[in-house]
Amino acid sequence: MIKRIWHGWTDPGMADTYAHVLTTQVIPGIEAKAIPGYLGIEVLRRNLETGVEFITIMSFRSLDDIIAFQGPEYERSYVPDAARDVLKRWDLISQHYELEDARSYE
Repeated sequence: MIKRIWHGWTDPGMADTYAHVLTTQVIPGIEAKAIPGYLGIEVLRRNLETGVEFITIMSFRSLDDIIAFQGPEYERSYVPDAARDVLKRWDLISQHYELEDARSYE
């Protein structure tokens, strides 16, 4: 499994707006593409002194599935215009990690 990790930052006053755009437009838009090998997405949020950071962690079965999503320049970030309108800055390049181990404790 490959994890695609991306960071975006916004002002505190725009954080809820960005979260809404992300969960009602961006993620459903990705899911509507029915990308083979796409396994899901996690969204993390953290308040900082300088603003609010969001991290998305997308899961794919393989790097080939990410290339099907993004094309040959698969490392470039996917930031639709609706998200760009409310973000202050964002990663231009997404990081990709192979999942080495995962454990769950309850």
